[in-house]
Amino acid sequence: MVGLIEKQNSYVSGFDGFRAARAGEPSWLRTLREEGMDRFSHLGFPTLDDEDWRFTNVEPIAQASFRLGARPVRSLDRQRLERCTLPGVGGAEIVFVDGWFAPALSSLGTLPRGVKIVDLTDCVRSGEGILRAHLGRYAAISKDAFIALNAAYMAVGALVYIPRAVVLEGAIHMLFISTTDSAGTMTHPRNVIVAEENSQAAVVESYVATGDEEYFTNAVTEVVAGENSVLDHYMIVRDSLRSFNVSTLRVEQQRNSNFTSHSALLGGGLVRNNVHPVLNGEGCQSLLNGLYLLSGRQHMDNFMLVEHAQPHCDSRQFYKGIIDDEGRAVFSGRIIVHKNAQKTDAKQTNMNLLLSDKAQIDTKPQLEIYADDVKCTHGATIGQIDADALFYLRSRGLSQEAARSLLIYAFAGESLERMKLEPVRKELEKLLVSRLPTAASLGRHS
Repeated sequence: MVGLIEKQNSYVSGFDGFRAARAGEPSWLRTLREEGMDRFSHLGFPTLDDEDWRFTNVEPIAQASFRLGARPVRSLDRQRLERCTLPGVGGAEIVFVDGWFAPALSSLGTLPRGVKIVDLTDCVRSGEGILRAHLGRYAAISKDAFIALNAAYMAVGALVYIPRAVVLEGAIHMLFISTTDSAGTMTHPRNVIVAEENSQAAVVESYVATGDEEYFTNAVTEVVAGENSVLDHYMIVRDSLRSFNVSTLRVEQQRNSNFTSHSALLGGGLVRNNVHPVLNGEGCQSLLNGLYLLSGRQHMDNFMLVEHAQPHCDSRQFYKGIIDDEGRAVFSGRIIVHKNAQKTDAKQTNMNLLLSDKAQIDTKPQLEIYADDVKCTHGATIGQIDADALFYLRSRGLSQEAARSLLIYAFAGESLERMKLEPVRKELEKLLVSRLPTAASLGRHS
């Protein structure tokens, strides 16, 4: 515990120099930073005694001496960029390398009138009113130390603004790349996505590494889904297996909005994925769909919190995990139905496939219902590959490994099929197949 406190103090002491380097920032942002650091100083890093963190030990984050990275002196070449991006996503791509905006690698294309995709620093410099109206309004620092730490140190990220009645044809890709120069560094991305009424868009937020360095990413994304809007958000983590990634997606849904969150966790040594939509208008629909793949000694924690604040809203949670070797996964799904949220229809499902005797999953579905006219269900399953199904495939001529691979692929397929953005779905299918023991055999028999 002493070491944890010492490292917490190093985050606090380093803040003075960071703040001094940004003396020209507007007063409202300085105030937000200071409030974030004050709150982090009070809360400290969560421990295993905190109920929401009792299965995930963040002491390794505190014990590492992470620092803010300097501006890259070497540019990322196009060949390496192509290995990090998602082919065929289309639309616009804004790229960040080692915690810095990379305009030369970004491609915003021709955007519909009024659409904004702007680097966070440029937003602050230009006095963008949309950013000020929404930044820090939804992701509360009061109870979450990582959100508070992000508020203090945020210096990278993007504002995505979709005006009223605009329908974007291609997806927006926010790409955060960690190179071999990222070793020992920390970044605190802050993204703000605003989709006004009757708009429609898809935003992909992805984190990827070009090497196997140890680094810390603490990301917060605030989303506003306006009245009658349709917004799809994809979170794809392909980080280094030695890295730490804590991300928070906080969503404010207005009347009759339709929001979908897709999470694909494939990389990272320690990953915490927080998704928190608030259905704050009548007639909202919310879908949280996730797939997490672990091997080696990876640790992945999915923390879902769905708040039904208004009546006649529907929410669905479908998360699937595939855990191999000594991997450990955590799923905590909480549905809160407030007193005013009558006629709520909420469902939560968590399914897990353990591929080794040492693989672990801790799953905790929860319901908190304060209304009396609702329909809410939750369930969780943990199992191994079905022996009868394996025998059936073997009897049809498949090898043991090919049969196992096909069953694993089929288990994950339901999560992938829910992803409407075809280029993302196909890329994730390729990544999934590449991690199976007999990818070639699967390709011939699928």
